[in-house]
Amino acid sequence: MGKLRTTLTLLAAAGLAAAGVNTAVAGTTAATASCGLNLGSVTAGGDQTLQRLTASAPPAAGARSVVPNVYADGAARMVATLVNEATATGSSRSGRVVLGDSMYQHWLELDKSGKVTSSELARIGGGWSRFVDHETSVFNDDPAHPRTYEYALRSDGVLFRWVVGDTGAWKAYGSASGFAAVKSMTLISKAAAYDTFLANTRGGALYTIRIPVNSQLRPVVTKVRSATWQGFETLVAGGCGNYGTVVVGIDKETKSAYLYTFGHADGAKTSITGHGKVPGTFADPSYFRWAPPVKSDWLFGE
Repeated sequence: MGKLRTTLTLLAAAGLAAAGVNTAVAGTTAATASCGLNLGSVTAGGDQTLQRLTASAPPAAGARSVVPNVYADGAARMVATLVNEATATGSSRSGRVVLGDSMYQHWLELDKSGKVTSSELARIGGGWSRFVDHETSVFNDDPAHPRTYEYALRSDGVLFRWVVGDTGAWKAYGSASGFAAVKSMTLISKAAAYDTFLANTRGGALYTIRIPVNSQLRPVVTKVRSATWQGFETLVAGGCGNYGTVVVGIDKETKSAYLYTFGHADGAKTSITGHGKVPGTFADPSYFRWAPPVKSDWLFGE
């Protein structure tokens, strides 16, 4: 597959219509309308999907492409951001997925018709049954050696971080408690000095969680909205312009999705525009973001 396949090791397997949202979308600017998100999912039957959502008024949903039977039925519990890159023969996809109790690095190659030509899973480690969310942050400060962190939220509210080295080895890089109320969290900023997540809680509040790049892992939590965001089991975010974010909130009870654009995150001063309900049914167990290659993937939400 033309890529270095390194045996990955895990050194510490176990070791948040909203209040204040502007729903008057008739005046949506052309710049905002051009913002979009490549939403991915894994179905209950193990199919992998990709669909382009656009922040128009109302929001638009493109055709949903499906690669069938990528995983065993019901096996995929959690999927972090996956990279999707065009190749001379089709496309290459890669990222981390939790299957059952174990996390794997997955490489997938498709031909130009969308048929799988190669699929490789490398087991990272076990102990992931107790975790409820995870995400990968790759910051392109140096294209040859980008900074790679893995974050994971355990069911008891402890947030963990690991550094993933160039050889694929993982090293524990801090943990913090106090996040038991979080329902979902999604990465909105990658910077030299910090990563920032947007999170909603079971009580309905919406927060940013800024995590400085240091070994203490002392998150800075800032309230964005105080209520009404509890309906979303999953938040998925992507970049929108130089300082904004496009966010889709997925309500698994109603099998529906709603699209928002956020201005630069600044606590309660953050501007949020609600674009409305996204066409279609959103009933898959796992959702995530399809990202471009690291050299093109910039998030400036905060």
